[in-house]
Amino acid sequence: MQPSLQHTSKPVVESNRGFQVWWQMTRPHTLTAAFVPVLLGTALALSHGKIHFGLFFAMLFASLLIQAATNMFNEYYDYKRGLDNEHSVGIGGTIVRDGIKPKTVMILALSLYGIALLIGVYICINSSWWLALVGLICMSVGYLYSGGPLPIAYTPFGEIFSGFFMGMLIILITFFIQTGTVTSTSILISVPILVLVGAINFSNNIRDLEGDKENGRKTLAILVGKKKAVNLLAYMFGFSFLWVLVLIFTDVAPIWTVIVLLSIPKANKAIKGFKEGVLPIQMAPAMKATAQTNTIFGFLLAIGIFIGYFAS
Repeated sequence: MQPSLQHTSKPVVESNRGFQVWWQMTRPHTLTAAFVPVLLGTALALSHGKIHFGLFFAMLFASLLIQAATNMFNEYYDYKRGLDNEHSVGIGGTIVRDGIKPKTVMILALSLYGIALLIGVYICINSSWWLALVGLICMSVGYLYSGGPLPIAYTPFGEIFSGFFMGMLIILITFFIQTGTVTSTSILISVPILVLVGAINFSNNIRDLEGDKENGRKTLAILVGKKKAVNLLAYMFGFSFLWVLVLIFTDVAPIWTVIVLLSIPKANKAIKGFKEGVLPIQMAPAMKATAQTNTIFGFLLAIGIFIGYFAS
């Protein structure tokens, strides 16, 4: 985000204060990072018995709420630290562009956390109370990503935290509540989603590299520089595709999961966009393509696992 000199910008016209403003504040392009792992974890659990659809939808809604709340915490603290102004690129900056009060954003984020907690109680009743501890840790990380004295977003570890907690861990929790266990297969198949969810975070940091640098952040993209960061993003994509192929050759994943290769064009579009873009607004489509790569890849991976189950 671009730095802000002050927080006295006037709200834009009242007509912008519709549903779209509130919807954009959730940063919907990132919500697939919550949907894909739940779908994939459920697909993996199918071979272990019948699916409990109540738990599936509970896990899905809780994950979406936590992701949306995390985005709102980010919105709030970006404003408080002067990172957003009315000219900020992307769908962040609702507070300065649309006149939403910071307190309202924080209250809404905490309310979403509260609803997620209630859903979590239902999940624990039907699975294990140990998940209450895991869920609280996930929610704490969601808040500490942008809040607290040393936000994770200001460090080189944002990609690792987001990939693990919003990628791999959601898959494993979803698998566990359906099966009561975690297997080596579920762990191995969750690895590329860990990488791709981290890639969404990484792409955001590549786009905002210059603005983040001016505001004292030490993200991975800043530490390695844009050129190396884009190359690393390409390696992350390549690793994810290669990982699935290895799982197929070792009989860990069904042959049908090869359809994840259909998401390669989106990954190529993201890399091309970052290489050609100079300004944040020019790189925004590449960031979107990165999120879409995760969505398409994860959805196809789940479909491949479903087909493999019914074809066996």
